[in-house]
Parts: sequence; C-alpha cells; structure tokens
Amino acid sequence: MMEARATLRNVRVSARKARLVIDTIRGKDVNSAINELTFTDKKTAPMVTKLVRSAVANAEQAGVSDPDRLYVKTVFVNEGPTMKRFMPRAMGRATKILKRSSHITVIVAERL
Repeated sequence: MMEARATLRNVRVSARKARLVIDTIRGKDVNSAINELTFTDKKTAPMVTKLVRSAVANAEQAGVSDPDRLYVKTVFVNEGPTMKRFMPRAMGRATKILKRSSHITVIVAERL
C-alpha cells in the first residue's frame, strides 16, 4: 500500500486549537476532506488544506496509481516550541504569556 506524508512545523497556533480542525478530516477521502476544510471557519483550516494537498502531491510523486483513491489515513498535531513573553501588570507585577506553536502531520494512503 502506497503512503505519503506531509509535515508543517512551527505553526503559530496552539495544538489544542489545531486538533479541533484535524479531527474533522481523519479517515475521510482526500476530496471530501479538502471540501470540509474549505468551509471550516478556523485559522488552522487553510493551513491543513494546503498540507493535505501537499501530501497528495507527494503521493503522486511517489507513483500512486490513482490520486482519487487516496484517503487521510493518519493526521496528528504535536506541540512545538513555546515562546515565553511577559506583560506588565498592576503594582509592579508581571504575567507570563505563552505563545504556543505546533507541528501538524498528515499521512495519506491508497484505499484498497
């Protein structure tokens, strides 16, 4: 079975928010996944759409026979590096702000 992978690293969105988007496409065929993401109103959706298309292109380069038989086999989000910032608050105090990032991976495979 032919598999292809695409990874997007250091995306400036928290892993928790990205998982809301990727959970909607897990296990779907590629065309319906892209269609679903097109109408999803989240910051991560266009990034994941581009990533799915990249995985399909990688599969075509690897020699998949029919790109229409591809489906999203695995998709997952891992935490990336966190930028730590501080915001001044009242009475000389400061509050930590965590600017989180994530790594998104999509694996497409041919449906038998």
